[in-house]
Amino acid sequence: MSAYSVNPKPTLTLLLNEWMNEYCVFSLCSQDSGSETHRIAPSPVVHVRGLCESVVEADLVEALEKFGNICYVMMMPFKRQALVEFEEVQSADRCVACGSQEPVYIAGQQAYFNYSTSKRITRPTNADDPNSGNKVLLLSIQNPLYPITTDVLYTVCNPIGNVLRIVIFKRNGIQAMVEYPSDDNAQKAKAALNGADIYAGCCTLKIEYARPSRLNVIRNDNDSWDYTKPFLLRRERGKGRQRQAILGEHPSSYSDNGYGSHCPLLPLPSNNRFKRSSHDVLEVVTYPLPQTSSYMSHASSSVAMVSGLHPAKMNCTRIFNLFCLYGNIEKVKFMKSVPGTALVEMGDEYAVDRAITHLNSIKVFSKRLNVCVSKQQAVIPSQVYELEDGSSSYKDFAMTRNNRFSSAGQASKNIIQPPSCVLHFYNVPPCISEDDLQRLCTEHDVPGFIKYKVFDAKPSSKTISGLLEFDSKTHAVEVLTVLNHYQIRIPRCITVSSKTNQVPL
Repeated sequence: MSAYSVNPKPTLTLLLNEWMNEYCVFSLCSQDSGSETHRIAPSPVVHVRGLCESVVEADLVEALEKFGNICYVMMMPFKRQALVEFEEVQSADRCVACGSQEPVYIAGQQAYFNYSTSKRITRPTNADDPNSGNKVLLLSIQNPLYPITTDVLYTVCNPIGNVLRIVIFKRNGIQAMVEYPSDDNAQKAKAALNGADIYAGCCTLKIEYARPSRLNVIRNDNDSWDYTKPFLLRRERGKGRQRQAILGEHPSSYSDNGYGSHCPLLPLPSNNRFKRSSHDVLEVVTYPLPQTSSYMSHASSSVAMVSGLHPAKMNCTRIFNLFCLYGNIEKVKFMKSVPGTALVEMGDEYAVDRAITHLNSIKVFSKRLNVCVSKQQAVIPSQVYELEDGSSSYKDFAMTRNNRFSSAGQASKNIIQPPSCVLHFYNVPPCISEDDLQRLCTEHDVPGFIKYKVFDAKPSSKTISGLLEFDSKTHAVEVLTVLNHYQIRIPRCITVSSKTNQVPL
């Protein structure tokens, strides 16, 4: 499986994306079966589906509290779903019954309801008290394409209630804790912001109550801030090795002088229970305007450490196949002293953030990956040895044409998505059939697909693209890991300038 191509060769490429007809790639996607109904025993927890992308927790509360008192809501933004726990089963009965008889609209879009298999939504705090809250919120930032700093979170969270302290940590993706003066402030903030995007289409907030009841902040900087103690010294972070961002210092859709004008992208809910008086807070939460210094350091290193790798089935090329969907890969090195662990040097710190967000805890070859930020600032080709499959434990990918973020034009075509059970392929020779692709899976000892679809192509097109659906997300990830960028020999029935087609998935 070569990492290079000569002239413009078609390539079979696997991507962990949702179906995008405008891009010819294998993508992993899922579909919502909003019209299906399932016979599940009544429960006070209702499963809500078919939500619009901009919905927040307060929208659900406003639309569903007519059925009875709601004691907890758990948002699932990327799935456009949510779980709503009522205080009584009778309230859930009314919600499900009404939804099956007439349309129920949430934030202007019809939603679908069914009982959840859970009898109660698990809370991270005070499990014995179903109405437990806390004045400290735990924020998980999903799909963090842009930097998240204390300034950003303060601008988002403070208009709803005076923020006392913020702590940002980057162990399993990007998470933060925000402390308010009271439980009531935290409840209003959770309702108004849970499920919202900090920036359009990314940096989605998933909010729960945190375990600590107070945050301890020792210095004021980009990762922590105590707003009750402005005299705390601001820490100057070590810059390490700096890289130039491919798309510059801000999204291309914004003006050249920072992020342009304020945009009201996080409106407070219309329900008065979640509003403060007009002289205390603005009616909308405006997007923050990050300063250039906010982009100095995000994950603190452009090197990711990956552990839990299958010793016989994973090598440098397969790690590249999986991680290249989230940023450029420069070097990959397996650690001889720590079996099943590798260092992946990526194009910048933001690529590491994206890889952690989407690949941490996924299963590949029956082993669960752990992806985190490495303390190392670069991968050094030392202690090179032979892996179990005979390949080298170190490989440099800096010059490969299979990197997908090497220019602004390339980067703009990469829509970052989490893994799912559908792969979107492109650059496949037209004479390659469904059976041929199925045999390709069998020959490489990876799961076969259960559904196959080819997109319509122009008569003059020398390649085709389409979708492959697998039994599970894990199966799709394994196929992508093995077959991404696989070079397909072009049969003699096709007249092209090159001998092989390298197929990106």
